[in-house]
Amino acid sequence: MSRIKRFFRTYKPFTRAGVQEMVAYRANFICFFIGEIMSAFIMYFVWKAVFLSSGSKTFMGFTMEDMVVYLFISFLTDYLTYSDGAFAVGEEIVEGSIAMRMIRPCSFEMSFLFQEIGNRLISAAMIFAPMVVGVEIYRYAIAGVVRFHPGYFLIYIASMLIAYMISFYFNVCYGFMAFFFKNLWGTSLIKETLVSFLSGGMIPLAFLPSGLAAVLNFLPFASLRYTPIMIYMGMYSPSEIAWRMGLQVFWLVVMFALSKLIWHSAVKHLSVQGG
Repeated sequence: MSRIKRFFRTYKPFTRAGVQEMVAYRANFICFFIGEIMSAFIMYFVWKAVFLSSGSKTFMGFTMEDMVVYLFISFLTDYLTYSDGAFAVGEEIVEGSIAMRMIRPCSFEMSFLFQEIGNRLISAAMIFAPMVVGVEIYRYAIAGVVRFHPGYFLIYIASMLIAYMISFYFNVCYGFMAFFFKNLWGTSLIKETLVSFLSGGMIPLAFLPSGLAAVLNFLPFASLRYTPIMIYMGMYSPSEIAWRMGLQVFWLVVMFALSKLIWHSAVKHLSVQGG
């Protein structure tokens, strides 16, 4: 127990720093949030036009109600599981401040993780409940019955937490590439777009050709967004939920192990440009 207490006492200041950073730059948070909400509404009108032009109440097995829920829960899931570990590592390498982080008597990636947790706590406190309540009010207004399922909701939260950890270690792995390439700004834009598509952020994976959808469902990107969303919507059977979450745990272990391997190789190439 003392080791656990020592662990959290060591990294608690990083969480506090993450909270203070979010509070200090709240205008940036608000503007980013408004921009993301606008993006979600733009996608709503795009898909509304798709459904109207199809002349059918369903499109690829989704109703318009399903699509609206998918869009806004996708936005919520992506927002809360997003990790900027790659950007943070790259910036510290450019500035040279990574040297100070490396000499601290604590785990390199854990310091990033707990700092991000502080950011995520503020974000979740501000948008999680309003977004879920808004989605459920919409579902009730359309269907006339309560669609909220507490069991699926709790599993969704668990799945989303695993998704965040996968996202964190994936981005840490990518961020370590800055040890070799020195700057990741340009490639980060490509990475974000690819991850958004491969995780079902732009188009539900069910809309893709069956062979491609099967491959993407197995890759780690589906675990980032598509799996939690489909669990929330009740689209998976209990056995499929167990399989999907097992796959999430598998990819989390893979990403964690990969981050360790890349770290041991990348740290030998450290060459700061600033500081």
